[in-house]
Amino acid sequence: MKTLIKGLGLAAVLSGSAAYADTTLKLVEVITSPERTEVLQAMVDKYEAANEGVEVEIISLPWGQAFEKLATMVAGGDIPDVVEMPDRWLALYAGSGKLANLEDQISAWEHGGTLTDKTMAMARLAGGEAHMVPYGFYLRAMFYNKKLLAEAGVESPPATMDEFMTASAKVSELDGKSGYCLRGGRGGLNAWVMMAAAMNGTNDFFTEDGKSRINEPDSVKGFQFLIDMYQNGNAPKDSVNWGFNEIVAGFYSGTCAFLDQDPDALIAVAERMPAEDFAVIPMPVGPSGKAFPTIGFVGWSVFDSSEHKEDSWNLVAHLSSPKANSTWTKRVGVIPIHEGADQDPHFQTDQFAGWFKTLNGAEYVPTIMPSYLEKFGFFADSIALESSQEALLGQRSAQDVADEWAAFLTDEYTAWKAAQ
Repeated sequence: MKTLIKGLGLAAVLSGSAAYADTTLKLVEVITSPERTEVLQAMVDKYEAANEGVEVEIISLPWGQAFEKLATMVAGGDIPDVVEMPDRWLALYAGSGKLANLEDQISAWEHGGTLTDKTMAMARLAGGEAHMVPYGFYLRAMFYNKKLLAEAGVESPPATMDEFMTASAKVSELDGKSGYCLRGGRGGLNAWVMMAAAMNGTNDFFTEDGKSRINEPDSVKGFQFLIDMYQNGNAPKDSVNWGFNEIVAGFYSGTCAFLDQDPDALIAVAERMPAEDFAVIPMPVGPSGKAFPTIGFVGWSVFDSSEHKEDSWNLVAHLSSPKANSTWTKRVGVIPIHEGADQDPHFQTDQFAGWFKTLNGAEYVPTIMPSYLEKFGFFADSIALESSQEALLGQRSAQDVADEWAAFLTDEYTAWKAAQ
C-alpha cells in the first residue's frame, strides 16, 4: 500500500511538473468573423501539432470595439503574447515600447528573404524597425453592379469623379436603389482621404513645413463630394452608420451599385453574386487625372512583455510562412507578402483585375495612411468617425471638419518630427 501511495504521489508530482512546463500563448485577433477565426484556428492547430507542449488560446475581439478592448487589456496587465496588429495602431504600441523588435528573428528566418520590399517597408513603418510581420495588403478599388448600371442607362463604369457622381445619381433614380454604398460608420476614413486627395491632385498629407494638407481648398472639395453624395440621396440614408458588413451587404443585395473596398470584400460578394453581374475597376480619377487609392496592411506582432518570446515568434513565423500566408490571403482577401505569390492562379483572374490594374497604372498612386503618428488610431476611430458623421448629417460644414482634422494632424506630425 505504501508503495502504491508513493507511486501515486510521484505520478502527481510528475503530472504537475508537466502541466507547469506547458506553455500557453495568448493570441488576440481584432478583425473577426466566424469563418475567419475558423481558418486561423486551423493554422494554429498545425502549429500546436508541430510544437509539443505549446498551446495557443485565441481571443477574438469584435472589430467595432477592438481598439478599446485591447487597450483595456494592456492597461490592466492582461497582455497577449501575439496580436493581430492593424497599421493604424502600430505607431501607438511600437512608439510606447510595447512591441518586440523582430529584425533579428526575420533576418534569421528561412523565409525572411522572400518577403517583398513592400512587406518589409510596412513592417518598419513605425520607428524604422520591424515591429510586426504584415500578413497582407488591403488596396482600395471600385466594385460595380453591371445590371444596375444597365438598368439606369449608364453605358460604362465611371473613370472620373464627375462620372462617378453622375452614374450614382442615375442609379438612385431607380425605385429602392442607391448609387453608392457609403461607409459612414467606423472605418470610413479611407473614402474621405481618397476623395480629398483625388480632388487636390496629391496624396501628400503634409507640406514641407509640416502643415496638414487636408484642409486645402481642393481637399475640402473632396469632403464636399462625399457630403453631396449622401445629402443628394445618392447613398442610402442609413449608410451614415454603415460599417464594413453593411456596405458589402448593400452591394451584393443590389441595394447600391458602387462599393469602394479592398479584396477582402470580394469573398462575400463572389459567394452571393454571379461573376458576370459585377466587376472591379480602379478608383475614379480626379481633375488631375490621378486617383489615390488607400493601401493598408495588418500583421502579427509580439508584445515585448511576453514571457514566451521565442515561442511567440515561432507562432508568427508559422502564420507568416509562404504556405500559411497563401491559405490566409485567399481566405481573408488580401494581397500576399512573399515574392512570386502573385503568380498563383487564384490571383490571375478577372476578379482581381481592378486591383492589379491599380498597382500597374501610372495614374493610380497608392496612399499609405500616416499610421506612424502615435495617435492616428485614435484619430481614425474616434475623431474622424464622429466629425464625418456630423458633416454627412449637415451639422457641420466640410471646411469646419477639414480644419479640425488639419489641426490635429499637424500637431501630431510636429510631435512625431520632434521625436525623430
